[in-house]
Amino acid sequence: MKRIRILHGPNVRLIGRGREPELYRSRPWDEVWKTLQEKYSTQALLSFFESPHEGQLISWIWEVEAYDGLIFNPGALAHTSYALYDALRGAGKPCIEVHVSQIYARERFRHRLITAAACRGVIIGLGEYGYEMALLALLYGDSNATDIGSPSSSVLKNPK
Repeated sequence: MKRIRILHGPNVRLIGRGREPELYRSRPWDEVWKTLQEKYSTQALLSFFESPHEGQLISWIWEVEAYDGLIFNPGALAHTSYALYDALRGAGKPCIEVHVSQIYARERFRHRLITAAACRGVIIGLGEYGYEMALLALLYGDSNATDIGSPSSSVLKNPK
């Protein structure tokens, strides 16, 4: 059974609880969490942590012996944190970054994701279903994709 850690950064806890429902259209996180736990209880041991503090998120990322894969919604820190990027790269664990809203339909500063280049994949704009897709990718995706974030990785290449 894979051990999957889900991390939330700042302000994510407000999704589904009144935070800009026109952008997020999601149930409260505790309902989403309960659904994931029930649906995947025989396939994954899920753990969940949230903090608005960058240093705490980095500490949890570095607890590499505690998990096999990571689902990470860094919130606004995705656009600013080189420290989180370095932690994700250094941890060496597969990570899927999730953003509930469609960031490319929002303010321009949200279009740049610093942390994404350290992740196996990024799921954007699919609401709460992004978490389930990320979980499925970690459970059944290509376990040989270990070069994420390296200069030769397709994550960093221009698609043209």
